[in-house]
Amino acid sequence: MSDLDRQIELLRRCETIKESEVKSLCFKAREILMEEGNVQKVTAPVTICGDIHGQFYDLKELFATGGDVPHTNYLFIGDFVDRGFYSVETFLLLLALKVRYPDRITLIRGNHESRQITQVYGFYDECLRNGSVNVWRYCTEIFDYLSLSALIEDRVFCVHGGLSPSITTLDQIRTIDRKQEVPHDGAMCDLLWSDPEDIEGWGLSPRGAGYLFGGDVALQFNTTNKLDLIARAHQLVMEGYKTMFGSDNDPALVTVWSAPNYCYRCGNVAAILELDDKLNRNFKIFEAAPQDQRGIPAKKPAPDYFL
Repeated sequence: MSDLDRQIELLRRCETIKESEVKSLCFKAREILMEEGNVQKVTAPVTICGDIHGQFYDLKELFATGGDVPHTNYLFIGDFVDRGFYSVETFLLLLALKVRYPDRITLIRGNHESRQITQVYGFYDECLRNGSVNVWRYCTEIFDYLSLSALIEDRVFCVHGGLSPSITTLDQIRTIDRKQEVPHDGAMCDLLWSDPEDIEGWGLSPRGAGYLFGGDVALQFNTTNKLDLIARAHQLVMEGYKTMFGSDNDPALVTVWSAPNYCYRCGNVAAILELDDKLNRNFKIFEAAPQDQRGIPAKKPAPDYFL
């Protein structure tokens, strides 16, 4: 068994790998991600997954529902870390699978794949508790290399947040220099932070970053870029997914949310979206892992010099 396969087995059991192994894994991942575009091409069939947020045992439920890598081709649209108890194991498992099966799993960046956000919402503190701020540093360096979006068979556009008033074509996304911390404004920020809303045109986002965009904006973007659908995540949906704009049979946009019982208290179900080779859509719903199957993290107290 190769070192990488051994690490994947450990991570599948929600066990951590050595700091030196994390460093090496991130180096290998960077080599792969550097070659991917801002609009990464993905072939169908593929299964689209939304936010995971460090809910490791629910990620295992997701794989039980959708099939394992490499048998299923997966596209994860960001927010792997923060809020849940197991951001380290969750992100490192997905990253190790990416290195092992680069053509069977695509990872794109969410607004939480950021140094600033992870210092507030849990990932940084989790790394501290596990005794290694270097693991946080290695992972956040990798965040800068993640693609900003994906394009399935030239017809389904996948992005974590949404659209931007400064972007009308996919080619404009392709020109962004993505290898940086997520900016506070501008096109790259908007792609990771914006939300669809039942309005006309553009509106101010209550999140303080990105914009709200209406159905007319989404439909125009799809027409301009010859798209059938925008698939995005970023917003909790109690039913696991929500279609918007256009008709029920032919929506312009879908939100996919893949963290069941979000923050271990919201009571929502989660969904994944399966697209077959003809891009026919099948939503699969799954629930949170049973309580007796989800370990309780060992919450080591912070060293006293941080108190």
